Amino acid sequence: MSTQEEQLVVAGDEASTILESAAFNSVINELVEKTFQSFVNTDPNGQDKRENAYSHYRALVDVVDTLKQRVQVRNNIIEQLEQQNGETSQEEPAP
Repeated sequence: MSTQEEQLVVAGDEASTILESAAFNSVINELVEKTFQSFVNTDPNGQDKRENAYSHYRALVDVVDTLKQRVQVRNNIIEQLEQQNGETSQEEPAP
């Protein structure tokens, strides 16, 4: 495994830990709920406030999606390594 792959696997491990954290999920869910409430409770003429709330929501989603992407990259690297190891062991001649 190359150094870059190792770094991506470590980043995926860290992202997985964060995503599995009850505290992280609680905070994200609370922020999403507050942002949604802010969005739906704005005055019809409050376009700036709605746009701000939407941008805040998108930022939260982007954080979670980035973490999920890191986990997926890690999983893909591990899967490729397992396939390579499987192919290598199958190609070895029998004694």
